[in-house]
Amino acid sequence: MQEALVFCYSIVGELAGAYEKQSNIFICGNGGSAATASHFACDINKGVSFGKEKRFRVICLNDSIPTIMAYSNDVSYDSIFVEQLKNFMNAGDLLIGISGSGNSGNVLNAVRYANEKGGKTFGICGYGGGRLKGTAQKSLVVNSKDMQKVEDAHLIILHCVMQWFNAINR
Repeated sequence: MQEALVFCYSIVGELAGAYEKQSNIFICGNGGSAATASHFACDINKGVSFGKEKRFRVICLNDSIPTIMAYSNDVSYDSIFVEQLKNFMNAGDLLIGISGSGNSGNVLNAVRYANEKGGKTFGICGYGGGRLKGTAQKSLVVNSKDMQKVEDAHLIILHCVMQWFNAINR
């Protein structure tokens, strides 16, 4: 639990910094983690930013099915996120990668690319953290081997982050 609170505090700080600088915040994941990524982008873009002149710039790399399918078909599934980042990623931007196992190739490739481009990277994973734990600059591991519990914990943690912003940003 303490690890989750430290992670929340850290990611809130980075998100606040991105907000102040108007940097891009990218988020991506596979399967249930893709749904979590999309949900978090909506929570921040609408739930935190609605009604404010200055807004967060959160982009979920899962949300354009035609783009994902084009890269998957013409390049590889492991490239679906990194190819999108090549269009938009700037130094100082933030990437949040979510992978239940911590071993999703497309998430790992996106995190590596963001690291190379001077971005800030967070990994949210389960099981033992997989390779994402060591690839992202900061990571949170939900120490469970039950994917549904891992995914539930990820969403709860990201809801806490969203609520944190609602509390401090009123």
